[in-house]
Amino acid sequence: MDIVVLAGGLSTERDVSFGTGSNVAEALRELGHRVILLDVFMGYSDQPEDLAGIFARSEEASASVAAISSEAPDLDAIRKSRKDQSSSFFGPNVIELCRMADIVFMALHGENGEDGRIQAAFDLYGIKYTGTGYLSSAIAMDKGLSKRLFAANGIPTPDGISMGKEDCQWDFEATGLSLPCVVKPCCGGSSIGVSIVRTREEYRQALQEAFRWEEKIIIENYIQGREFSVGVMDFKALPVIEIAPLEGFYDYKNKYAAGSAVETCPADLPQQITEDMQRYAEEVAKALGLETYARMDFLLDGQGQIYCLEANTLPGMTKVSLLPQEAQAIGMGFGSLCEEIIRISMKKYA
Repeated sequence: MDIVVLAGGLSTERDVSFGTGSNVAEALRELGHRVILLDVFMGYSDQPEDLAGIFARSEEASASVAAISSEAPDLDAIRKSRKDQSSSFFGPNVIELCRMADIVFMALHGENGEDGRIQAAFDLYGIKYTGTGYLSSAIAMDKGLSKRLFAANGIPTPDGISMGKEDCQWDFEATGLSLPCVVKPCCGGSSIGVSIVRTREEYRQALQEAFRWEEKIIIENYIQGREFSVGVMDFKALPVIEIAPLEGFYDYKNKYAAGSAVETCPADLPQQITEDMQRYAEEVAKALGLETYARMDFLLDGQGQIYCLEANTLPGMTKVSLLPQEAQAIGMGFGSLCEEIIRISMKKYA
């Protein structure tokens, strides 16, 4: 197949996206596919190009990738570095190359990747892509909305509230919640801007940090417990994986720095809790309409109560990512996982 792996963009997870994209592109090439790794924002060339036959020189046309930084990228600097300085989010030749491909493998994370806007544009252009559609992407991206759907479908989730910057409650008592709590951006990913708050002074600092990234945030009760994740493919749960950070919680650094967390798959859990967590993951996929694949994050407290935190519609596919480890636990290697995602995604277009 001729495949565009679409990565980069203008999200705080830009670097992580390139980590996913480069791994996916390499694996698909090894399986005989012709693959172009493309930065959705920078595009391919800023000059008039004859794109005929470009997949025959796909590696030459692919974007170069650096290692994932320990800090979120400087998006203003990235915007200024684009040569054509167009107001379009899509870089030069992006739509043309995606229309030429048999399918676009979505390696984007965060805003303008997982929020459904690119999926909606691709639907209008008739471009085939991996992952779920625009509506379910948008719903899952909004943690406040998805938490309401969790509650409506009997899926346990920590109590919390949504808050906009314009109606922010700087007085913690006015929130009706108790300490400790968690403050996080409503639509962000990779735990960027997330704070665990134990004092009223920390609460104000956490608000300032979260509002650095978004205009809308979530504040929810802090659940002390073990962290887990469950991938779902075609509405069927994969094995449960446990994530135990060596320091702190599963934040941006611990997610992408090798050796920062101990990950165990299948997780060492009683059979009933394993089955319940997998069932909740499948119910989240059904409640949000998540086609193809997704990954749900969970906490388990000391009393054995399960809490679903969020759904990730384009989970990471880096060398330390969770979904590939879960697939490996059932004997599915990384390349086979990529091809299976493509196979399931193509069912939407049958």
